[in-house]
Amino acid sequence: MLPPADNREKEAEEQLKTVAGTITDSKGAPLPGVNVIVKGKPRGTTTDFDGNYSIEVAEEDTLTFSYIGFIKQEIEVAGKSNISISLEEDAQELEEVVVVGFGEQKKISLTGAVSTVNVDDMKSNPTSSLSNALAGNVPGIMGMMQSGQPGKNISEFWIRGISTFGGGTNPLVLVDNIERDLNELNIEDIQSITVLKDAAETAMYGSKGANGVILITTKRGSAGKIKINFKDEFIYNTRTMTPDFVDGVTYASLLNESRITRNEAPIYQPEELEILRLGLDPDLYPNVDWKNLLLRDGAMTYRANLNMSGGGPTSRYFVSGSYINEGGMYEIDESLKEDYNTNANYKRWNYRLNADFDITKTTIAKVGVAGSLSKRNSPGLGDADFWGSLFGYSPIRTPVLYSNGYVPSVGTGNQTNPWVMATQTGFNENWVNKVQTNITIEQDFSFITEGLHLRGIVGYDIQNTNDIQRRKWPEQWRAARARDADGNLVFTHISNPSEMHQSSSSTGNRLEFYDLMVNYNRSFGDHNVGSAVRFTRDAFVQTVELGEDIKNGISRRNQALAGRLIYNWKYRYFVNFNFGYTGSENFAPGQQYGFFPAISFAWNLAEERLLKDHVSWLKLFKIRYSYGKAGNDRLMDNERFPYLYTISEITNDDGDPAGGYQWADYGSNRYFGGMIYSQVASSYVTWEVATKQNLGFDIETRNITANIDFFKEKRTGIYMPREFLPAMVGLESTPRANVGIVKSHGFDGRFQYHQQIGEVSLTARSNITYSKNEIVEMDEENNVYGYQNQEGFRVDQSRGLIALGLFEDYDDIRNSPTQTFGTYQPGDIKYKDVNGDGVIDDGDRVAIGATRRPNLIYGLGASVNWRGFSLGVHFQGAGKSTFSTYGKTVHAFSEGEWGQVMKGVMGDNRWISADISGDPSTEDPNASYPRLSYGENPNNFRESTFWLRDGRYLRLKTLDVGYNLPKSIVKRIRAENIRVYVVGTNLVTWSKFKLWDPELATPRGEDYPPAKSITLGISLNL
Repeated sequence: MLPPADNREKEAEEQLKTVAGTITDSKGAPLPGVNVIVKGKPRGTTTDFDGNYSIEVAEEDTLTFSYIGFIKQEIEVAGKSNISISLEEDAQELEEVVVVGFGEQKKISLTGAVSTVNVDDMKSNPTSSLSNALAGNVPGIMGMMQSGQPGKNISEFWIRGISTFGGGTNPLVLVDNIERDLNELNIEDIQSITVLKDAAETAMYGSKGANGVILITTKRGSAGKIKINFKDEFIYNTRTMTPDFVDGVTYASLLNESRITRNEAPIYQPEELEILRLGLDPDLYPNVDWKNLLLRDGAMTYRANLNMSGGGPTSRYFVSGSYINEGGMYEIDESLKEDYNTNANYKRWNYRLNADFDITKTTIAKVGVAGSLSKRNSPGLGDADFWGSLFGYSPIRTPVLYSNGYVPSVGTGNQTNPWVMATQTGFNENWVNKVQTNITIEQDFSFITEGLHLRGIVGYDIQNTNDIQRRKWPEQWRAARARDADGNLVFTHISNPSEMHQSSSSTGNRLEFYDLMVNYNRSFGDHNVGSAVRFTRDAFVQTVELGEDIKNGISRRNQALAGRLIYNWKYRYFVNFNFGYTGSENFAPGQQYGFFPAISFAWNLAEERLLKDHVSWLKLFKIRYSYGKAGNDRLMDNERFPYLYTISEITNDDGDPAGGYQWADYGSNRYFGGMIYSQVASSYVTWEVATKQNLGFDIETRNITANIDFFKEKRTGIYMPREFLPAMVGLESTPRANVGIVKSHGFDGRFQYHQQIGEVSLTARSNITYSKNEIVEMDEENNVYGYQNQEGFRVDQSRGLIALGLFEDYDDIRNSPTQTFGTYQPGDIKYKDVNGDGVIDDGDRVAIGATRRPNLIYGLGASVNWRGFSLGVHFQGAGKSTFSTYGKTVHAFSEGEWGQVMKGVMGDNRWISADISGDPSTEDPNASYPRLSYGENPNNFRESTFWLRDGRYLRLKTLDVGYNLPKSIVKRIRAENIRVYVVGTNLVTWSKFKLWDPELATPRGEDYPPAKSITLGISLNL
């Protein structure tokens, strides 16, 4: 194209000359397609196949040489007629690789939706479970903690949300290419984490890739002197948000009100309330703060890690060991601590050895051995009963001990005295031992043809779990509410004592894994091509506690053939085709195998001449699109072999034979029982199929890295029971079928800004993931009202009545539709008549709110480094989440006197009868809590918008401050680096919901809260 006329005239006045040269890489190989531009002028050319170029320039011109994956250079002409240079590869751009399903791939050539994880950012979180650090750090991953208890403090997580109501929603996790649990990993052993999100990257996993894939590679050694890394951390944990309960006097007053306001007699007389207030009779009128009695303010965690790596020309190694000891926050009986521990402690030992050997110049053998041993402690009756008792045992029910030394209780199980339950019922131990091994052979066939490689992997993992229960309990009594004529307590015997006894159970499993892959990658001038074929087979089998069912001893087998073809031209235009042909032994012959293809394209606009010449600051601007399929072979309730039928004998409710006939004469027995298909065969059941589309954009400049992906998915063939077939079909059991359909859509992305200002390095980052699903089809009865169908709504959509406030008076009740949930009075919850039939019943239940699992997860962070000092902050939040609340501490006195009253649960303006308060304004129809009641209240204690809570929150996830000691000090002890640091975790949580930690989103709050912690650590590199 000719330059504009004014430029042509200007160039005519210049004296131009020809400059030529050759452009090579650092190894001397010619580089074709290098852009040679006259800086500031619309003139340029490119190198030919041999790397040669020729261009007319003026003496004062400057030439700019740029090529994707290489560092740009500028050379002044200044009298030169030959300018030949060697471009240095930009390791950050061209050589940065990402681990994907077929091995490593250059990041710039990716066409699918892939998120890479900065492992160093995640190390600041002191949790023992890696899953807790994913949500809010990695775009595409959504998650929520299940519990804060040591050993159970793991997160449920998903890639791009929930896309099925079937048997499995969690992603496939592969550690060194083998399916393993990421929560047992030592984070210091991890080299890289990659999240594969769309079909272009997960299709090869066939019947296991529908929910996304997480690839984790562990560290390996490199040739050179030995490197030793040591890290030591002391962590003080408290709790984020633990429910508080009202004191005994408040509890008794509310208890009385719950009965008086319903025209029942109070339980405590005024003089008894005064005795309680003054603490005159702690045996009959105690006032115990069970929470402060049973829970410590905090607990210590200790974590240490040591690893070494090194090697020589023919062998390399990485070896590590780590230890973590998480203290629980249960109080213990000091008199028993020398004998055993009833606290909720958790210990884990990890080890790993990765060794690489050069068998020949082209053959490498890699050996990996890793394992962990963990021990988790809990009180004798278990963790669930601990929290059930703490939340259920009111402050005025019994004292800790009666004055005569008797142990009080109102019942057994979780209705045992909380102190007894926590400290006097023995203890439990849960031991888990894992051993993981893998051997890899890598063969370079470049002597046959350049770029041809073969890799084979054999893996063998075993896991054994042992649960040991050592139970005991003391003799327990309950005192009557009144003393005898002599003023003595009158006792009822609750339970006999039991000396400590022991029981145990165990489980075990084994995994065998085989992987063979052939890769071919090569460049021909501007053309870069690649292909791969991979065959895998695995078998997972239960080895302990098989029971009588023969299926329990049969391996779960999968095998797959996968392939890939890739091509790009000048790293500008990309195309990628993947497929997985996979099979599962869980399905009938003919239904066992499926073909899952995917195709993807990408276009790097930054390499187009228009942008390259005029937008030089733009390093990457890539548009990606993918379309393909992946599968899910996990069935609901972990079911095996649905294509087989089961025949059983007909029995009655007592388990005795029934449905047969007695063929004998009187006095004899010739009875033949009837038989029934207890489970009919479902011969055509197969896996779910996810059809995925993804449109993505990647942008990189000198300071900014950003990407965003928009995705759509349609999950078909969701496995479920056919519950609503007509009886005339004549089936005696429920068949299964792939009849469900769910569609979902959303977006995820991240943004990072980096700036170097003198000696200050500044980084700001953010990420976001939003996902929404909808049930398109499922097996359900045809409801009269369409809004009551599952179809058209989210998976696990909250449902209930719409609350309009509280009834103002009896005229309001008479003028409102009739509510059919028992008797109700002014101050009780008033519901909306959705269908307009004049009656409030289950026909008025509708979808309310969203779902317990958040539909939005996001993270914001920043870090600053200056002269060895570092400061980092990271916020994590969740949105689009609602959950219903219920239970004995939310619905006050719903279980009579069993259940504490939670502070704040009634809000600031609960409804109180004017006859009790003396103030008519307390009969507020917009009050925050309805008229109290004693026992079950079927009108008020129904799932409705009244009890629906907002699960949104924003959390200061981590705040870390560190300092690298000066080199002058470090060298004195012959170290490379010493860093000391302080990290705060879960320091502040902002949420509308104040009763317990909103991330748990539990309806009762009866669980171990997540930890708030301060970590003091030191890392030493030798």
